[in-house]
Amino acid sequence: MLSIGIVGLPNVGKSTLFNALTKSKQADAQNYPFCTIEPNVGVVEVPDSRLEQLVSTSSSLKAIPTAIEFWDIAGLVKNASQGEGKGNAFLSNIKETDAIAHVVRGFHNDNIIHVENRVDPSDDAAIINLELALADAQAVESRLDKTKKKLKGSASKDIKEEVALLERLALHLNEGHPARALEYTEDEQLIMNELHLLTQKPMMYIVNVDDAQMTGSEQLIVEEGCVHIYVSAKTESELSDLSAEDAAMFMEELGVSESGLDRIVKGGYELLKLVTFFTSGEQESRAWTVQQGTTAPYAAGVIHTDFIKGFIKADVAKTEDFVAAGGWGGMKGTGNLRLEGKDYQVQDGDVCYFHIN
Repeated sequence: MLSIGIVGLPNVGKSTLFNALTKSKQADAQNYPFCTIEPNVGVVEVPDSRLEQLVSTSSSLKAIPTAIEFWDIAGLVKNASQGEGKGNAFLSNIKETDAIAHVVRGFHNDNIIHVENRVDPSDDAAIINLELALADAQAVESRLDKTKKKLKGSASKDIKEEVALLERLALHLNEGHPARALEYTEDEQLIMNELHLLTQKPMMYIVNVDDAQMTGSEQLIVEEGCVHIYVSAKTESELSDLSAEDAAMFMEELGVSESGLDRIVKGGYELLKLVTFFTSGEQESRAWTVQQGTTAPYAAGVIHTDFIKGFIKADVAKTEDFVAAGGWGGMKGTGNLRLEGKDYQVQDGDVCYFHIN
């Protein structure tokens, strides 16, 4: 299951957003720093209108969407990497997640305290990014010290190359730059995978704005090249208390076509290069998530690991063609049903029937 850690300075709207996304009140959202201590974790069904269409087409008894896990991690502050504001504990929580959603404050409200006494999203981001980089630098320097001890005597070429990588990486991180900004060879990437660095994780920015800023023509860019999602945590909180019909009407009044959850999920999928494929029949229609480039046997293996070895072939159709034909029975003779083999890479929106030995 995809997991996203929600991070940011105190009082930027993280817990309010978490509560709205998960439709819960489990995360304390009071107006003071560190009101969240332990991370709150919520599992959210991924909204996808295509699944609803497949249920109707196949007259499925049930629908099973894919899910995403959100971690509401306590607010970080300056010097968190040195333990300030319980920073070490909070930083360790981030390591458990696949990606980071970095919330910055773009809204103005004199009644909500800002720990830096100003509203500056870029500066908010710079503080958090520096702390993440410095925390990573400590981890890299620790690994470097241990690796250098192996240099004594007749050190292998691999050890020397690892030292060179760690020295380059430590310098880069201590300058406040993220590990994901560097390029690595295949061998270096194996070492990077062992380090589990915070700044190696994919990251997107969630800019918490006023309602008026949601539909503005100019949107703030916190960092070039990163995914940006613009939401009003306050509005999302109000939407979470409404029925689906009332929420749709409210969004129409605001001039917004998608909820914050929809936009954040899309951002997360874009960030991690994920696609959704479906299986559909009378018993159930179900959504499955795999990475882009996943071949048919390994997509089948998400359903059951035994399917990887037993894979023979797959019937594949686009969701829109499947719905238009009225299901598997109507697909034959349309020219839109494809028979794919082991090398086929599953695409977003594919409806698949796997033939297994």
